[in-house]
Amino acid sequence: MPEHLHKRKHLTSFQMIILGFAGVILLGALLLMLPVSSAERVVTPFDQALFTSTSAVCVTGLVVQDTGSYWSGFGQAVILLLIQTGGLGVVTVAVSVFMLSGRKISLMQRSTMQDAISAPKVGGIVRLTKFILRGTFLIEGIGAVLLLPVFCRDFGIKGIWMSIFHSISAFCNAGFDILGTADNTFVSLSGYAGNFWLNIVIMLLIIIGGIGFLTWDDVYTNKRRFKRYRMQSKIILLTTAILIFVPAIFFFVCDFGQVSIGKRTLLSLFQSVTTRTAGFNTADLSSMTEAGQAIMILLMLIGGSPSSTAGGMKTTTAAALLLNAFATFRSREDAGAFGRRFDGQVIKNAATIAMLYFVLFFFGGITISVYEGLSLQLCLYEAASAVGTVGLTLGITPGLHILSRLILIMLMYLGRVGGLTLIYAVLSRRNMNAKMPLEKITVG
Repeated sequence: MPEHLHKRKHLTSFQMIILGFAGVILLGALLLMLPVSSAERVVTPFDQALFTSTSAVCVTGLVVQDTGSYWSGFGQAVILLLIQTGGLGVVTVAVSVFMLSGRKISLMQRSTMQDAISAPKVGGIVRLTKFILRGTFLIEGIGAVLLLPVFCRDFGIKGIWMSIFHSISAFCNAGFDILGTADNTFVSLSGYAGNFWLNIVIMLLIIIGGIGFLTWDDVYTNKRRFKRYRMQSKIILLTTAILIFVPAIFFFVCDFGQVSIGKRTLLSLFQSVTTRTAGFNTADLSSMTEAGQAIMILLMLIGGSPSSTAGGMKTTTAAALLLNAFATFRSREDAGAFGRRFDGQVIKNAATIAMLYFVLFFFGGITISVYEGLSLQLCLYEAASAVGTVGLTLGITPGLHILSRLILIMLMYLGRVGGLTLIYAVLSRRNMNAKMPLEKITVG
């Protein structure tokens, strides 16, 4: 027989990533359909279970049923496990299981892990995985302990579960809450808008989860010696700071004028932080100005940082495009920062990712608006929340029809696995040595 018939086709690391996420989502949906998962012990319709499972694995937070009142303790535990799996990444969790079982990590698994967390090299990937796991559980544990005084005061012994759930949800940038009741659903953290301690703890968990595992490693290794950080870590930290404080000042000036200065400051900071893919809210988002909602849409699309628990097109993508624009304005051939320049492929990837996210965002928002007969701004907000895996809503998601929910499911999934991951998984990456003839076109 010809030799080529014996060749086995192996999945690429990118295909493993997208299939891994899809498999966990489907398993989560089947578990959530079980009667034991709902508080009323009824079978949850598949479309609702699929939506919730996708939102949890993609660490989004958009829901069609109130998490606190609809799901039982078992259902909430399933959701929390899905959030943790989605936050760390399916591949990270799979490799961790291999490590705990004492099995040797193959080169293929190391390569897949490298692609999953956007690590710069294969070497040291096992050490980095151990560091990620230890850091994740340590931070989530500290967060839960810090939230105990607030939740135990209000809910008694149940406050322990509340603290654990919200600490993991915040660190993983998921935005799921279990504070809703049958009489008061979809409340998020609005009841704690003026609680300084809870606001600070939740914001810190969101930020730490959103800056990325590689940035943690850089900070842990080099401590306060900022000059020794990788250029990527410097860009992430600086961009993150700008995207927190500049929008917060805007919200402080344009929104929340009816409350005291202290609460207004907390509201402004929290809404600025949470739009970077966290999904919690302490304010009535529908009462914010249209300008404020537009700023939130932009922040949701940018999202967090690479190799983090957050989604979106990433801070480095936005920074690379902005720095490339500055370089163009100054007639410089190469864009860069902190005394280093970017490779040309980085700019091409950033432009591709940005275009992909904006196309998905507009396509999803416009389609839902036309199908549901709702305001375009409302639908664009939900679409940005889904593709950026944020979870903030202006209140229309629970009332959407199945087609619109399926669109949001696809946006959440594509937003979590990443644009280039999907492109590389579907399309061949064969090297084309031959180049077509060069011809210039005029742009701008």
